[in-house]
Amino acid sequence: MQSNAGGEVRAIPNLYMQILSKATVLVNGGHPPILGLEPVEGEADTPDTGTSLGHQPLLETPWGAPLVWGESSESANHRAKFSQREVRVGLLVLAVGAYGLHLRRFLLSAEVNFLPGRGVTYYVLCDNPRSLEPPIKLAPERDLKVIPVAEMPGWDRLARRRMDLIAAAVKDEVGDEVAYVFCADVDQEFMAPVREEILSELVATLHPELYGMPRHAFPYEIEESSAACVDEDEGDFYYTSELYGGRVAEVFRLARACSLLILEDQEKGFMARGMEESYLNRYLIDHRPTCVLSPEYSWWDSALFKPQAC
Repeated sequence: MQSNAGGEVRAIPNLYMQILSKATVLVNGGHPPILGLEPVEGEADTPDTGTSLGHQPLLETPWGAPLVWGESSESANHRAKFSQREVRVGLLVLAVGAYGLHLRRFLLSAEVNFLPGRGVTYYVLCDNPRSLEPPIKLAPERDLKVIPVAEMPGWDRLARRRMDLIAAAVKDEVGDEVAYVFCADVDQEFMAPVREEILSELVATLHPELYGMPRHAFPYEIEESSAACVDEDEGDFYYTSELYGGRVAEVFRLARACSLLILEDQEKGFMARGMEESYLNRYLIDHRPTCVLSPEYSWWDSALFKPQAC
């Protein structure tokens, strides 16, 4: 069980992927987390944006897409559908600048826990090939493709370019090599097997820091002139940019659209408050995911969000 700053109890059955501690992320050039979002007094139990605290986890979104909890019977049924199917999956990660320090740990954990037994291609956008030395021994049917990119010092510059880089990589490098591709931040570690329950047309992950919070606490962009602006009557969930994916064509459309939204704001001299995550959330409001992953799949490893035994 997990208590947050607002005094609620967050029940997280299992952890499949966790982010390095907030302090570590900041020291190594990561983007600053969104802090200080607590429920208004008297509203701690009022969210029902699909993850109401103290109740059974929601298993379906308001638009009928599955909300995936790894050990649910629904996840087991979905995995069973793929048991006899040959499906190759891509895992795309950006490791530039100080983020390269996390690459080996990320890949080693993925080798153990990301779709074990499946064919996987790792697409590594990297500015320093030495991040992969010595070479990692990969399991059969798994390979790694390095995509050179220029160094981009500073998380703000990286945030402005990431969606454009992903769109280009998916179009020019991934293509039809795989059926599905997932984009993950490199400052994470797979903690338990992530299997076929994640495979769907367009997949998003609930933001762990905003799990169970009321809609008014979501840090959507509110500047009306921004291409990422979300009106008060819009939005069901707040998604993290740490992990998302789906069919290759869907991921390309997402990344390309978000990169154009970012460019539109850049031309005005503006960047949304949540950087590329704001544009991702704008896109996912307009193009609702066909599958939503619970916060089990991207959890904070920090004092605020340290799972405890029940």
